[in-house]
Amino acid sequence: MHAMKPELWWQDDSQLAESPLWSAEAAAFFWVDISGRRLWRHDGSAAAARSWALPQQIGCIALREGGGLIAALQDGVYALDLDDGLGLRLLAPAAHGADMRFNDGRCDRQGRFWVGSLHLASGAERQAKGRLARLSAPGEAGPWQPALREDLLVANGLGFSPDGGTLYFSDSHASQARVWVCDYDTETGRAGAPRDFITALPVGRPDGAAVDAEGGYWICANDGAAVLRYTPAGRLDRRIALPVAKPTMCAFGGPAMDLLVIASMRPEEGTTTNPLDGALFALCPGVQGLSETPHPCKEIKETKP
Repeated sequence: MHAMKPELWWQDDSQLAESPLWSAEAAAFFWVDISGRRLWRHDGSAAAARSWALPQQIGCIALREGGGLIAALQDGVYALDLDDGLGLRLLAPAAHGADMRFNDGRCDRQGRFWVGSLHLASGAERQAKGRLARLSAPGEAGPWQPALREDLLVANGLGFSPDGGTLYFSDSHASQARVWVCDYDTETGRAGAPRDFITALPVGRPDGAAVDAEGGYWICANDGAAVLRYTPAGRLDRRIALPVAKPTMCAFGGPAMDLLVIASMRPEEGTTTNPLDGALFALCPGVQGLSETPHPCKEIKETKP
């Protein structure tokens, strides 16, 4: 695919497709259907995609050293083995209760896993108690480090600059709909105080994101039918229209890291007049992405469920 405009890349019956992730080892993209409790894998060819059913809602995935993935399920972060069926191994229990779930997450440039969460209630009942935190690294106490934020409605938009020294995140709830940026210490994995990066999108609200090799921050405009690119200085310089209203997250991949895959969701009520809602789209936007750094699962003390 060499299209500069988005083309349909994959379509199934997903309700909430999220967290697309390129694996060079598998030569394929993985992604999740959060509400469908399913993990997907596809290489973009005419071959059928493969999927695995999961016992809980799955918020996001990341690569792990030695193959396989790590996944933020509702009650904790797990190592996923995909070679023979689906093997799950709990790495760290969630620091939240049954009324919460994980949402957006990814590894920093050193392989430390950051993940955000949200309260499961909808509408006015949703409480601002979503956390954004990372798993502990060797020498750090406990399974989790202190949260960067604990007052988010819908933690989202995680991304890291090419040099790893900048962390981006958003709150995609309609009442917030903004993106923050932090200075990030790559040696310690600690983030500085958040400051405003995008206070309002021109359309929609900020959802999942990706950072390209030039430092551009690509953010999906959920309810805005677009994916937007911002420069590191916070200036909007690209707007790509999409054939669906609710894109959720984008990711770079392919052998040359020049393919941008964009996931989408159906309206929350589950009804839609657009048959493309929930599908994945792809285009070559003319810039390359960055490979994700795998997480070294062996560095987390195993915890039994």
